[in-house]
Amino acid sequence: MTLPIHPPFPPMEAARVDRIPEGDVWQFEPKWDGFRAIVFRDGDNVAIQSKAGQPLARYFPELVDSVHNLKMKNFVLDGEIVVAVNGRLSFDHLLQRIHPAESRIRKLASETAAQYFAFDLLVLKGKNLIDQPIEKRRAQLEKFFASMPGESLLHLSPATSDRKIARDWFSKYSGLGLDGVMAKRLGEPYHTGDREGMVKVKHLKTADCVVGGFRYGEGTKTVGSMLLGLYDDEDRLVFIGHTSSIKKGDRKALTTKLEALGGKNPFEVRVPGGPSRWASERTGEWEPVKPKLVCEVEYDYFSQGRFRHGSKFLRWRPDKAPRQCTMDQVIPKGGTKKFALLGS
Repeated sequence: MTLPIHPPFPPMEAARVDRIPEGDVWQFEPKWDGFRAIVFRDGDNVAIQSKAGQPLARYFPELVDSVHNLKMKNFVLDGEIVVAVNGRLSFDHLLQRIHPAESRIRKLASETAAQYFAFDLLVLKGKNLIDQPIEKRRAQLEKFFASMPGESLLHLSPATSDRKIARDWFSKYSGLGLDGVMAKRLGEPYHTGDREGMVKVKHLKTADCVVGGFRYGEGTKTVGSMLLGLYDDEDRLVFIGHTSSIKKGDRKALTTKLEALGGKNPFEVRVPGGPSRWASERTGEWEPVKPKLVCEVEYDYFSQGRFRHGSKFLRWRPDKAPRQCTMDQVIPKGGTKKFALLGS
């Protein structure tokens, strides 16, 4: 490529904060629940790079076609790839695109086309813009999209300096799959590979889960992690993941409590087993317990029937019956509200 930047290019990252920042030095944007992606176009050559620097173009042929349809021939965009299904963003459908078979990818692309929301412009007509402040890059990004074809799968991601609008994005659109709000400091250049110019405020996602088993910590006889479940519509306990964020001082008493509840395997769907996902040197051995204890955990994402990462233990919920811990906490019902560009 003859562009001034090319793959692999480290994208600007964000530090996590607890609330939307105050002051008048911020540009706010919705945080999309998708794949971060940098789009490079140099004449007829189009490349799409993941946050980790991996090529994505083969998995999203419809986006490559949309880029090819643009009159502008030399540019680099930073944004997010998403898939909307039944009015809300679906990370599961997005994950299905990472498939080795081209025929499968083409079929999925025709059934549920991906969309790309651009929130930064890094190169335009061969000129490197990363040293320009965010407000200047934003103005050129908006001009870039002013002539965008109406049927394009490429969209301008909304931005505002109005904190009230940002709060609305954070609260009103979480049910559609938005993951929070981004805040970029005005006057800053594009901080490739660091977290100096941007923060993210993510939704605190929690669920009340049934403890169905535990694993001992490596080399110890105290609890290292608890195995969690939720009941489905058929009243079956589904294994959904684990929580290992147990304070060291609490482990001895918790071990005694859980060992006293020992029983047969309570999980009826997705039974734990095989090597541990979070520590490859461990075996899949675990100790089942009677499904009597309920705990509240914080989690990042729920995808393909389980927590994508380990969850964080928050507190016990003795006030809640195990049968009240159902899958609808993590799989919202409905989703009929039409997906739109947040009123933009």
